[in-house]
Amino acid sequence: MTTAYATGSTAPVTVRDCEPRDLDVVHALHVDAVLHSTAIWQDEPHPRPWFDDWLADRRGAGLPVLVAEVDGVVAGYATYSAFRPHQGYRHTAEHSVYVVPAFRGRGVATVLMDALVAHARAGGMHVLMAGICSSNVGSIALHERLGFTTVGVLPEVGRKFDRWLDLTLMRLPLD
Repeated sequence: MTTAYATGSTAPVTVRDCEPRDLDVVHALHVDAVLHSTAIWQDEPHPRPWFDDWLADRRGAGLPVLVAEVDGVVAGYATYSAFRPHQGYRHTAEHSVYVVPAFRGRGVATVLMDALVAHARAGGMHVLMAGICSSNVGSIALHERLGFTTVGVLPEVGRKFDRWLDLTLMRLPLD
């Protein structure tokens, strides 16, 4: 567990391992991202019970699921997993970070990402990747502030909301 202050905040942000009691918030963030954004290129959200297995599988694989709390309220989560399934990619991970709407713009994502990057470094990861919808300029800007660089844009590789989506790939070297 770590505690930090987000930029301009007087309330500390505590980052800790996700517990089953946090999965209602994780699920709500997933549903919101699937139904109302291009953060997840999926048409239907997973049902809430799916996340019980998801958390257990990640824990069993030694993968982090971190949550941020502000004043005892879960404000967001971050995780990473294998970038690709082949063994040659075992030192590269792709991450996700989601923040509850009421806490966006308050530095919670930065605190979560700092903790996730530290976890990846300690776990021997060499590179952390981000795959971001190219129209999500806020997420791209956040990643640039964190030291990620754009390594490519894949035009029209996804489709959602009756439009083609470009994918921006960003990379953060960890060692």
